[in-house]
Amino acid sequence: MVAGIWVGVDIGRTHHHCVAIDDRGNTLLTRRVANEEADLRALITDVTVLGVDPLWIVDLPDGPTDLLRTLLHDRGQQLVYLPGRFMHNVAGSYPGEGKSDARDAAILADQARVRRDLRTLSPPNTIAVDLALLTARRTDLVCDRTRVYNRIRSHLSTIAPTLDRALEVRLQGPLTLLGSYPTPTALRRMGQRRLTAWLRRRHIPRAEALAERALTAAHRQHVIVPGEELAAALIIQLAHEALGLHQRVREVEHRITARFHTHPDAALITSMPGIGDVLGAHFVAATGGDLTRFPNAGSLAAYAGLAPVPHDSGRVSGARRRPHNYNRPLQRVFFQSARISIGCCPASKTYYDRKRAEGKRHTQAVLALARRRVDVLWAIFRDRRPYQPR
Repeated sequence: MVAGIWVGVDIGRTHHHCVAIDDRGNTLLTRRVANEEADLRALITDVTVLGVDPLWIVDLPDGPTDLLRTLLHDRGQQLVYLPGRFMHNVAGSYPGEGKSDARDAAILADQARVRRDLRTLSPPNTIAVDLALLTARRTDLVCDRTRVYNRIRSHLSTIAPTLDRALEVRLQGPLTLLGSYPTPTALRRMGQRRLTAWLRRRHIPRAEALAERALTAAHRQHVIVPGEELAAALIIQLAHEALGLHQRVREVEHRITARFHTHPDAALITSMPGIGDVLGAHFVAATGGDLTRFPNAGSLAAYAGLAPVPHDSGRVSGARRRPHNYNRPLQRVFFQSARISIGCCPASKTYYDRKRAEGKRHTQAVLALARRRVDVLWAIFRDRRPYQPR
């Protein structure tokens, strides 16, 4: 039995390729296995026979890796992660120009053998996994809704530019209006009084102001442009589609809120100004719901891409640049929450104004504030006390 063994697994959707090596880099096992429980259990058993405490490594932290990750955790075996960007960079330093699953798995195994800075993949947290699925679903729906908004505005600016400028299609009231009366002619036929009553029956807030704004825009155009009839039909269809997406997003957000509040640290996370249930759920999904794997606030900031890295060369010294390898969803959480906190937290507003006075642009000032808030959130978890303003 070999004293040390390193196992690289090139992950695929249907099949994985596994290569095991010893401490000298000699290949002990190479095998292509199906991404199925029985085959993976047999692979783990065969690897365990080869050596003591094998170290497994993958370049994909979740998705098709989850079944293998769960089985390895059940067997008490360690799994580490090499980011795909690093894998791509180091692959060029190995002999050969070809690419194959077996070669990638062998490179992974060798990287596990020589490196000591690889992140351990802990067993999946059920709440974090659920929130990752729900937040990903919400992101898909929001992106779909944005595409529908853009298509409505494209059609509306073609047949009635005045309506396009007067109506904000992201709101429920204008969408409801366009779902039945998408042209200036149709709006003029309704008139102010009838249109206001029609909107009120559909519980649209500020119905009279919306009707007046739409009628004012409609009276500015009397020409019927070519293609108006078909474009109007498409706008009606898209408006109903956008309203349906509104409802589906709300339903997913209700599920996110309910699931997020089952997390033991939900109250600590949302005590930070600017972080609500949805951003808090994104935070849990991005970090796995556990900050113990980050030794300090700096490591969490680096993982979120908020810690600049040195960029010195030749006579250039002290230069910094943004890192290339970081968790973009987590960076978005801190950036968005920092931007929101400027309007609701006096301390954040003061810090933002000071950075702006120093000559920083808006985005730079918000990023600086986000980095500062990483320290605050880290202290909240360290002390197990909610945020309290000074």
